[in-house]
Amino acid sequence: MSDPTTSGTPPSAEGVVTRPSPFSVEETVKRFQEALQSRNLTLFAHIDHSGEAKRVGLKMQEAHVLIFGNPKGGTSLMVASPLLALDLPLKVLIWQSDDGHVWVSSTSVDFLRARYSIPQELIGNIAVIDTLITKVLQY
Repeated sequence: MSDPTTSGTPPSAEGVVTRPSPFSVEETVKRFQEALQSRNLTLFAHIDHSGEAKRVGLKMQEAHVLIFGNPKGGTSLMVASPLLALDLPLKVLIWQSDDGHVWVSSTSVDFLRARYSIPQELIGNIAVIDTLITKVLQY
């Protein structure tokens, strides 16, 4: 079995959507933070996995997780489906594979809807992630 990252194809996992970024990891992170701010979404945390690995003398590919959301929208979702709190706030992984490709990975909205039986009238509260990622990845 070959390593999918060496062929330009990202690894996959159930419920995860991965899209290519035409920008560097640093630029993609910056664009994502700007998009969050412009939509009045809260950036709860920025985890620099690769930076933390370097800090303890280890090496790994560039990898950043941004945790973000909107308490007003998220609260109604967690009231309707309390276990959804395990996957909220929303998260994106911005990372670089060994072959130099930059990727943006997130949990699929359809996967979350099915996993937690989210009512259709509330799905828009998390569907913002797809619009946000699309905007970030455009020139």
